[in-house]
Amino acid sequence: MTAINLKEKLAKFDDCWSPKIISSYNDSDVMLAKFEGEFTWHSHPDTDDFFLVIEGDVTIEMPNETVHLGPGDLYVVPKGVEHKPSTKNGASVLLIEPVGTPNSGDEKTAAKKVHI
Repeated sequence: MTAINLKEKLAKFDDCWSPKIISSYNDSDVMLAKFEGEFTWHSHPDTDDFFLVIEGDVTIEMPNETVHLGPGDLYVVPKGVEHKPSTKNGASVLLIEPVGTPNSGDEKTAAKKVHI
């Protein structure tokens, strides 16, 4: 295992809302994603949703609160809570999810996760 340089990994792709697997942690995927605009409202009934902002800004709307994140900010959406991430200026985000978790909460609409 070698060190993973996040900036180098982020330079390898441009597509948004399509997480790229960069490593594994226990039974979870460690991923990078680029955000642009708004994602859909969704939830994950069986797992929390981990967001760590590397660059840019992210807003996570939930039914009872809205959280604003900047570089270095981390937030975990509890399992089962409906949420909608968005960004005004674009963002790069590190995500951790159990292997096989669809990013949209629905296997039919989820982005296909690939290793980079």
